[in-house]
Amino acid sequence: MLAILKKEINSFFSTSIGYLVIGIFLITNGLFIWVFKGEFNILDYGFADLSGYYFIAPWIFIFLIPAITMKSFSEEKKQGTLEILLTTPTRNSQLVLGKFLGAFILIILALLPTLLYIYTVHQLGNPIGNIDLGSTFGAYIGLLGIAMIYCAIGIFTSSISNNQIVAFILAVFFCFIMYYGFEGLSEITGRSIEKIGIKSHFNNISKGIIDTRDIMYFFSVSALFLFFTSLTLTKN
Repeated sequence: MLAILKKEINSFFSTSIGYLVIGIFLITNGLFIWVFKGEFNILDYGFADLSGYYFIAPWIFIFLIPAITMKSFSEEKKQGTLEILLTTPTRNSQLVLGKFLGAFILIILALLPTLLYIYTVHQLGNPIGNIDLGSTFGAYIGLLGIAMIYCAIGIFTSSISNNQIVAFILAVFFCFIMYYGFEGLSEITGRSIEKIGIKSHFNNISKGIIDTRDIMYFFSVSALFLFFTSLTLTKN
């Protein structure tokens, strides 16, 4: 597994992919919360609060993470190297986990520079330090949980398609459904099914309430899609 993980990390940073992902994520968030006028702009909002960032980041992830994961298995299939990987002593589960962790670590690296936002808002508060660190800590845990699920979905869609573009579109669709789809359906049907989706759990944890049920949700859904990926590879 470590060999696969190292290979994935090297593939991201030996080309421009890793740097582009981190750059696009930081620039897009920075423009919305510091430059563009509107409700997400912290300076316009008038409060030392990062709620705009926590709203925008999951939506950026919906497009950014599938762009990272779309080549995970689709490219291996296209180049004919997947069969070689499947015949090595590495088990399917280790192969899947290595690919998943490679993408997830890249997202962690993209999130790390945004910790500067916390310091900036901390300094902008009146008085200085007037920021809810509990909800901030919870929101970052939530963002990591969202990234886990999106990475697992992206790895899965890449395993079921030989075409990277198809894998990307499917991943965007599934990520959208998992993040907002169930909440949207609950508003239409009047039935309480939003707990199936990500947004409800992210909203809970971003309030600073670290509930083990929300943590288990992120891990369980991620594990489920990784299990589906392993099954798909077994059938190949």
